[in-house]
Amino acid sequence: MQMNRRRLLAAGAGGAVALGLPGISFAASRPQLTHGVQSGDVSDRGAVVWTRADRASQMRVDIATRPDFKRARTITGPALTEATDFTGKLRLQGLAPGTTYHYRITALADHCSAPLKGSFTTASDAPADIRFQWSGDLAGQGWGINPDLGGYRIFDTMAASEPDFFLCSGDFIYADNPIAAEVVQPDGTVWRNVTTEGKSKVAETLPEFRAQFQYNLIDDNLRDYLAKVPMVNQWDDHEVVNNWYPGEILDLPQYTEKNVDVLAARARQAFAEYTPGAVGLPGSDRIYRKIAYGPLMDLFVLDMRTFKDANGPNNAPEGGRLLGDEQRAWLKAELSASTATWKIIAADLPIGLIIGDGTNIYEGIAQRDNGAPLGREFDIADVLAHCRRDGVRNLVFLTADVHYTAAHHYSPDRAAFQDFDPFWEFVSGPLNAGSFGPGRLDATFGPQVVFQKPPPAANTNPAVGYQFFGEVHIDAETEVCEVTLKDLDGNDLFTQAIEPAA
Repeated sequence: MQMNRRRLLAAGAGGAVALGLPGISFAASRPQLTHGVQSGDVSDRGAVVWTRADRASQMRVDIATRPDFKRARTITGPALTEATDFTGKLRLQGLAPGTTYHYRITALADHCSAPLKGSFTTASDAPADIRFQWSGDLAGQGWGINPDLGGYRIFDTMAASEPDFFLCSGDFIYADNPIAAEVVQPDGTVWRNVTTEGKSKVAETLPEFRAQFQYNLIDDNLRDYLAKVPMVNQWDDHEVVNNWYPGEILDLPQYTEKNVDVLAARARQAFAEYTPGAVGLPGSDRIYRKIAYGPLMDLFVLDMRTFKDANGPNNAPEGGRLLGDEQRAWLKAELSASTATWKIIAADLPIGLIIGDGTNIYEGIAQRDNGAPLGREFDIADVLAHCRRDGVRNLVFLTADVHYTAAHHYSPDRAAFQDFDPFWEFVSGPLNAGSFGPGRLDATFGPQVVFQKPPPAANTNPAVGYQFFGEVHIDAETEVCEVTLKDLDGNDLFTQAIEPAA
């Protein structure tokens, strides 16, 4: 019987392997795949697949269009070595558009590991329905994998929609948040965490940054989800340290390494090693990138951390640094060149929300000025004005970061800066972290809260239920982009249908 295209589960690789000799285990002589398999950055003709082994070995990938792997093609992947913590990823090219692929990964040393399986579907090169999800913030504020709640169960909820891919809007790890065995809550109840040595302190060394990813990938729900759903990763602050910027010197007692540039370099290497996208592969050293997903959608993945200026008043009249000159020029050129109906912009910081980092210090794009663009707002104003002048239509911004869910509509009719066309921004998260909010909006770009759902108190724990993800559906026939904000149990909280502009 043909399996549903998204129902292929990852096969477990642990345990002894019986070879017909009772009482004798050969598991120790075989490599083990330790943290599942993943795919990422899937387009119409390409994808990346990932795994990690427990020792030096050779990655081998079987790929087929049938779940029984008949007529599978075997590709030798990279060597899994200590230099990359035994992780490896393989770029698959020359795939057929609009096709479901099944892949099977093994690690070969003196013996071959047990295989792990996954699947993904390439984008269609003709108009076809698109459904994908986004969110961010995993294992934040000390709320980790709770066995009493079934672990990161939001991923089991998300899997039910069988999305084409998942956009992680950043903070996939919390490198600056240790995980304790128990957290006693104000009412006296105890939250229990699965713990590991690697999550017992803030990450400073490269092995400690790697351990942050390893921790999340021990969760069964997440591993099963990622075996079936490709991921697109961007990074935000907690991949390094809260509210970081280049050149920062930390004044935090828990850090021995105070130079954030040193921490960021180690974090970036771990990010490249442990995420399944093209970042870190030859010719793909940037986090910002475009993923073409057929005639209906281009996805623009931004990097709002690498080029950011220091946190401060953020009110320089000549502008601040957010995207950097090169990334900003790239974004404007790619938006103008795009022929896709929808331009989805994955931003790791919301545009209009005021995000503070101390008294009169701002770590986000906005500040409290409510007037003409200042500081980092200049980069956004420049991109929006360019799109209006060049006739670039149908922008939708997706973000996370602030730990609640919201829908914001931006209009020049309400704005201090008016050289742009109206657009929507949708916020969703956290996946499994403390909930906060709501935040205040700066009026520079005329945002209006159309919907929001904040928690009852700051740092509300995930058991209370204020965990969120968003889902985007683009209809092939009407080209309408429908965005739905959902909760931990998959309930629809808010839906906005956006008609495409001509």
